[in-house]
Amino acid sequence: MTAFATPGPSATNLAGPAKVLVCDALAKSGLDALRGLGCIVMNDPELGEATLARAVKDTGPDVLITGNTPVSAEVIEASPRLAMIVVAGTSTDHVDIAAASRRGIFVANCPGRNATAVAELAWALILACDRRIPEQTVALRAGQWKQREFAQAVGLHGRTLGIVGLGQVGQEVAQIGRAFGMDVIAWSRNLTEEKALEHSCGFCASLINLAKLSDVVSISAGGGDDSDNLINEKFLAALKPGAILVNTSRGAVIDQAALTNAVRTRGLRAGLDVWANEPDGTEGSFADPLVQEPGVIGTHHIGALTEQAQRAVADEVVRVVRAWAERGHVPHCVNRAVATPATTLLAVRHVNRPGVLAHVFETLGQAGINVEEMENIVYAGGEAGLARIQLDRTPSEEQLSAIRTNANILSATLSTITRRM
Repeated sequence: MTAFATPGPSATNLAGPAKVLVCDALAKSGLDALRGLGCIVMNDPELGEATLARAVKDTGPDVLITGNTPVSAEVIEASPRLAMIVVAGTSTDHVDIAAASRRGIFVANCPGRNATAVAELAWALILACDRRIPEQTVALRAGQWKQREFAQAVGLHGRTLGIVGLGQVGQEVAQIGRAFGMDVIAWSRNLTEEKALEHSCGFCASLINLAKLSDVVSISAGGGDDSDNLINEKFLAALKPGAILVNTSRGAVIDQAALTNAVRTRGLRAGLDVWANEPDGTEGSFADPLVQEPGVIGTHHIGALTEQAQRAVADEVVRVVRAWAERGHVPHCVNRAVATPATTLLAVRHVNRPGVLAHVFETLGQAGINVEEMENIVYAGGEAGLARIQLDRTPSEEQLSAIRTNANILSATLSTITRRM
């Protein structure tokens, strides 16, 4: 493990410079920028699932930066100092977000920074499937000239491209598809006809309908257990014979047994960057039987791994750490509660003096009323402030009067919190 102990004036707290542990590869520009913030950076890209908890315990980082290395509850509980986990990428499936939330640890990601790279690979796989480029290369290296066999590609212009998951990667794939002259249609769980139109895509209300209409399908669905086997036997049976299926999202999205059967019996061609049984590290043996099928080509889960994408992700990681260190704000936080049990908003206008809010909280605490969320706004000149405090139940008039007894309280009013569905 390499430690860079060059703290500067910015990324510090009362205990000293912020300590950052990077447990996956991060672009050198990102490591240098973190050091420039004043962080003590500990970079060990060889840390894995089995060794990360011990490393966190030994180093006591404030911030843990991970790429694909799983961050378990054991890792999260290994050091009381850990305050934030930053995923250098989009998917947070490998982080135990529930465990982080229980301990009040921020989890943030860097969405969309590698979308272009993933979309580029998706299209490399589409073209390779259509023109059978890997097979042609193998034949040429074997000294075989098979022009007649390989001159049977249908082509892409005027055909239909179906996008499963119209997030940032899906949008990039769709844009390139239109440049190829394809008709583009899309399906996502929360996609509306208006949103599809906004991205110049036809709207499919059902996944099966998309399968029936598509000549090429690109999967960029988001993570989560609800996406496991999203592409199943029923979907594959609905595809046209000879259709192309490309997956750059997660291996578990596809029922591999069903895909194997569809490749064998219906002439489907598949281009896969992600697999159900990937090795844990960057090197190792690989024995997934699906890749042995003649209609399947693959890559090594490298969709996001271009120099451009890695620099963009590293820049965003640094931006997240800087915002947290300097302002306590966490961009792209994924584990802040969408809704709390708060029913009442207590608005306290007050003179900006020590002990005023302590008085408010003491009164609420004695009444057994919990503060769910709050913000305190200080007005120009620093003489007065406004505390907006969300409570889990409404204070009585007597309790409200007790709050107002402090001479530095200018007003205290209540209103009902209305949740939008």
